[in-house]
Amino acid sequence: MAITFHCEHCGKKIEAPDGTGGKWGKCPACHNKIYVPDSDTGEELKIAPIDTTDVAEQKRLMAETRRIEQEILSEKEIPEDSAEITPPASPPIFEVSDNELTKNIILYLRLMADGDLDQAERIANSIVFCGERALKVIEGIALSEIPEPELADIPQQVLSGLIRTLRTRIS
Repeated sequence: MAITFHCEHCGKKIEAPDGTGGKWGKCPACHNKIYVPDSDTGEELKIAPIDTTDVAEQKRLMAETRRIEQEILSEKEIPEDSAEITPPASPPIFEVSDNELTKNIILYLRLMADGDLDQAERIANSIVFCGERALKVIEGIALSEIPEPELADIPQQVLSGLIRTLRTRIS
């Protein structure tokens, strides 16, 4: 009887022969190294569902943080003698170039790998607001045959996990 489980990296359902339980192998979909669990019960091992309320709350909080950051950045000292100067109706939106976005993503991955979580969190907050553009840059880094020089010493599985976490956070 085959051992049925899901890849911890891509989530694909895998059926492995009985004799492979307790050994390491490669996922046929994403080619990451995976551990084939021993299956005494013969039941399929399930993936824990994502708590959508937590994800929605996190996105709401991130949007609120962004709004507050923009308000703070747009505040200016208004001279007391100049009553006709009015603050802008809406805070300006600062566009990040693709080059800067790529640098921020690489810096985030480096900081996460080095364990500097506080600094990485600050960088991640700026990346999340770039949405689809950030996802395209992340996809380019993930699919690259040769890793960026700043990330070359990070083990591939660790880097894949960090990329997957950031991708999930953005989407």
